[in-house]
Amino acid sequence: MVNVNGINMHIAEKGQGPVVLFLHGFPEIWYTWRHQITAFAALGYRAVAPDLRGYGDSDAPASAECYTCHHVVGDVVALVESLGADQVFVVAHDWGAMIGWYLCLFRPDLVKAYVSLTVPFRPRHPAMKPVQTMRALFGDDYYMCRFQKPGDIESEIAKYGTAEVLKKILSDRKPGLPFLPKENPFGISPNASELPSWLSEDDLRFYAAKFEQTGFAGGLNYYRAMDSNWELTSPWNGAQVKVPVKFIVGDLDMVYTTPGVKEYVHNGGFKKDVPFLEETVVMEGVAHFINQERAEEVNSHIHDFISKF
Repeated sequence: MVNVNGINMHIAEKGQGPVVLFLHGFPEIWYTWRHQITAFAALGYRAVAPDLRGYGDSDAPASAECYTCHHVVGDVVALVESLGADQVFVVAHDWGAMIGWYLCLFRPDLVKAYVSLTVPFRPRHPAMKPVQTMRALFGDDYYMCRFQKPGDIESEIAKYGTAEVLKKILSDRKPGLPFLPKENPFGISPNASELPSWLSEDDLRFYAAKFEQTGFAGGLNYYRAMDSNWELTSPWNGAQVKVPVKFIVGDLDMVYTTPGVKEYVHNGGFKKDVPFLEETVVMEGVAHFINQERAEEVNSHIHDFISKF
């Protein structure tokens, strides 16, 4: 446990050497990086994976206003300082990847190289806030829109059970936009689906125990701070990310298969915003939780890149 930016943050770490900082997304904790922590420690790195604020054994402030990009990047900057590192490699997934992009934008001096899993850079729209934009494009049932009202989706999770909801989210392989309708938003049926081969019952129990302990509000507050992030990042409107980057995504990933994302990634927009983007890897037959589903392959892709520096 380390004290960073006014909160207590739990970290898992292993190994000695250059620091590789692993940032998780929603709905996860440090444990999503279990395969990477052991692999990179064995390769001669110091692998560090925090529970981000609001998750696991880290502090979880109640207000969504405590989850802006400035708060969370502030946590990461303080963590890097506490590790005694001048620069770190950053590997991040889902919301962690969004935080990684903000870190590269705000404090490129701290990042030796960045590997983003599943989420490409998202340039700020100069005129439209993200939530109203998503409502206009995708409707009120789009998952990020459904996450906005405090207590709403939390009550649905409580109704169906933490373990069942986590199982459904982690197992989902459906490409395209995730929608959460008013009735049975997570599509949980009495005929329980089997866990994917990469997720054991013990893994699910570990995740569920931590979310039972902390709840989901902390993780959901990242989505509730999106419009605040838009306001706070106006000084960086049009700014480029100028650190070396590798992007890895699965072809079934829900972000990658969102309308417009493939075009942005492959038709020049991504490279324009991230001029030091060195490589984009699209893995076939892989869904969103890529670092768990194809751990060895992802580890190899990460190591091939960071070993250059």
